[in-house]
Amino acid sequence: MIIVMKPQAKKQDVDHIIQIIEAKGLTAHLSVGSEVTIIGVVGDKSHLNDSNLEIANGVDKIIPVTESYKLANKKFHPDPTSVRVGSTEIGPRNLTLMSGPCAIESEEQLLATAKAVKAAGANILRGGAYKPRTSPYSFQGLEEEGLRYMKTAREETGLAVVCEVTSAKAIEAAVKYVDMLQIGARNMQNFELLKEAGKTNLPVLLKRGLSSTIDEWLNAAEYIIAEGNYNVVLCERGIRTYETATRNTLDLSAVPVIRTKTHLPIVVDPSHATGVRAYVAPLAKAAVAAGADGLMIETHPCPEHALSDGPQSLTFEQFEELCKELKPYAALAGRVF
Repeated sequence: MIIVMKPQAKKQDVDHIIQIIEAKGLTAHLSVGSEVTIIGVVGDKSHLNDSNLEIANGVDKIIPVTESYKLANKKFHPDPTSVRVGSTEIGPRNLTLMSGPCAIESEEQLLATAKAVKAAGANILRGGAYKPRTSPYSFQGLEEEGLRYMKTAREETGLAVVCEVTSAKAIEAAVKYVDMLQIGARNMQNFELLKEAGKTNLPVLLKRGLSSTIDEWLNAAEYIIAEGNYNVVLCERGIRTYETATRNTLDLSAVPVIRTKTHLPIVVDPSHATGVRAYVAPLAKAAVAAGADGLMIETHPCPEHALSDGPQSLTFEQFEELCKELKPYAALAGRVF
């Protein structure tokens, strides 16, 4: 449930309500917005049945929250959240661009990519050091060696860096090198991994599962936030359908749906969604028009020789051209890019 305070409610009124909630063994989450102050209540609300909060000083109304996710819910936090990653802020005012190779193959490859994508307009360097592949015989990533390369790339370019983590051990290593953790689609409902990511002080990029509903996705975000880490960014990367023309089906409708359900930022990954280089640019533009806060685009110095996902990766020249083409779309969406 949430308790909506009157616009003229005093601080002592708000503090009194919080004291009542906590005295009943529940948790209160205060959200002070530009127009209204609300208090979100997490726990068994039946404990408050005899508290008569609806007639307490400063209370406007009480609204039940029927969704199982509370902290990620827009009702708890009406204003959109912005998440800071390094010097970049992912949120409603900016268009954030994450770019880099699917897999880190060498220090030279990563540094060349970092310099190229920064020059073109990217804010965050992405790269895979841990690669959960469908086949156990496919390239699995350089692990901590790759993380060290990411740190070097950050030091040389100033870009923030994000890397996928696949285990608690990977998180333990990654926090020493990166600015943001990524939970991949295959691990979206790996609840122990989500909890471990929530215990860090790093922002988390949470990709939507291959066949997950939006409510399942938001409940996965709730696992992270419940550990005290509110810095969660959602990533739509396509879902599995009957269509075979693309690797997955990019669900652009998820962007406006997410806007109605949560305060968390959302970025779109057209590279993994389609698996086809030619489709990346048009869907990137569509994502910006739909209201995405950012994009994740795969780039590689030589896609035809990439160890992972070469067919969907853009060359440096193609990425630079895409960045130029995105500028008017960002402007129309009222975003700085």
